[in-house]
Amino acid sequence: MQYFPTIGLEIHAELKTRTKMFCNSKNDADETRPNVNVCPVCLAHPGTLPVINREAVRHVLRVGVAVKGRIADYTEFDRKNYFYPDLPKGYQLSQYEYPLVSGGELLGVTLTRIHLEEDTASSMHGSTVLTTGEEGSATTTIDYNRAGIPLMELVTEPVIKSVEEASLFARELQQLLRYLGTSNANMEKGEMRVEANISLLPKSQITNHKSQTNSNDQIPKLGIKVEIKNLNSFRAMERAVAYEIKRQTELLDRGEKVVQETRGWDESKQSTFPQRIKEGSADYRYFPDPDLPSLKLSEVSGCTEDEIKNTLPELPWERR
Repeated sequence: MQYFPTIGLEIHAELKTRTKMFCNSKNDADETRPNVNVCPVCLAHPGTLPVINREAVRHVLRVGVAVKGRIADYTEFDRKNYFYPDLPKGYQLSQYEYPLVSGGELLGVTLTRIHLEEDTASSMHGSTVLTTGEEGSATTTIDYNRAGIPLMELVTEPVIKSVEEASLFARELQQLLRYLGTSNANMEKGEMRVEANISLLPKSQITNHKSQTNSNDQIPKLGIKVEIKNLNSFRAMERAVAYEIKRQTELLDRGEKVVQETRGWDESKQSTFPQRIKEGSADYRYFPDPDLPSLKLSEVSGCTEDEIKNTLPELPWERR
């Protein structure tokens, strides 16, 4: 049986600001010494309070204007609650209900939203070495230099139809971020990371839908979605998406069901592997952060749409 793949992308980019998102610790992606760009705020010491980095807000708004998105007049930050060792507060400051940018389009791909959040710390996995020279127990060390760095998340609608289209979109976004000075977007440094959501639907269902509606409307539903996390190169993204389409096709051809889950990409095995069952928004128990004010952007200096437009350089597609 033939299947119709549908792909949506979530792309994170670390922003080029002097300091972190909610504190005065230095934002330096080139720092190699662990745990030096930290302070009580990004280490979540009790009693500390966050302060919003206005330059990070402006960076996201510049991207939003460039892709012709709708700039919010009102926005706020929310707590995304989950526990992981690289998240010192036990929650991540993000945006749920009121993102900075809604809609937009890039290379014909419709965007859902662009919002601002803080990055997590870096986890490094290894093992101890015994006096005999043999490998001992597994270890994990955490570098909090990255914790709290401003992170832009751009989410597309599930309208991408192929590996090639997904790759072109991600490359175009990387170029845009560099033109705007928003991010260096070096994937090898983790400054830009891609997550892909893939689902398949039998082509017969699409044909039947079109014949019944006599239109070119969007397909009525999507298949079961699988997310592949933290793809850190274009090659990894292309191979992971291609593999996942093949894996899901083989499952469906055998009459088996696709499980909605989060998977990782194993470069050495050239295959995806299960990580956890995919969470929904209810699992994160979002609620507005009580320590941060809501923002009315028309009243924030340098953050109105007209002010942002005046700062934009010539865009990549305008030079072609």
